[in-house]
Amino acid sequence: MTTLLGLLALSYLLGSIPMGLVVAKALGGPDPRSLGSGNLGAANLYRLLGLKAGALTFLGDAAKGTVPVALALNWLTPLASWQETAVALVGAAAVLGHVFPLYLGFKGGKGVATVFGVILVLAPLAALNLILVYVLALAQTRIFSISALICAWLLPVAVGLFSDVKAYLLLAGGLSGLVLLCHRDNLERFFKGEEPHL
Repeated sequence: MTTLLGLLALSYLLGSIPMGLVVAKALGGPDPRSLGSGNLGAANLYRLLGLKAGALTFLGDAAKGTVPVALALNWLTPLASWQETAVALVGAAAVLGHVFPLYLGFKGGKGVATVFGVILVLAPLAALNLILVYVLALAQTRIFSISALICAWLLPVAVGLFSDVKAYLLLAGGLSGLVLLCHRDNLERFFKGEEPHL
């Protein structure tokens, strides 16, 4: 139990690291919170500072999900039948840290890359298929947020197809709802024809 509590704390604190802000400062760019969409995610960093900044931000945010979940899979084996539930909780903590970061007054990103990082460890085939969906959706819509929303809607389906672990499916459903909720402003702008294109 002590190991689980430690991993939950570690996962949340890692998730809270604002990778977009770190990347922007490292590249000598402006504070992303004051320009573009005001978001610290990869899409806004790409628009403001280019492909390198966007890619680094995405990889950093995804790692915030993969690292603690990978540790949980290895360290929580003594929990036996409860391990899968505990691992799912660790994954949820990482995403909650990203969306509600301790270091930024609980005002963070929208969770897309960190959710991807979590699912990449728990259900790799689901994550890889969602990458394909994202690329195809982006090619058709030219809108980052809509592509992310399509993947969020399909997340529980993808995990259900490629994993038979109930705890992971429940996690996917919860994370899907959270990502959709975080994108409500994007949806409103999309229906008004104001959402920025690639």
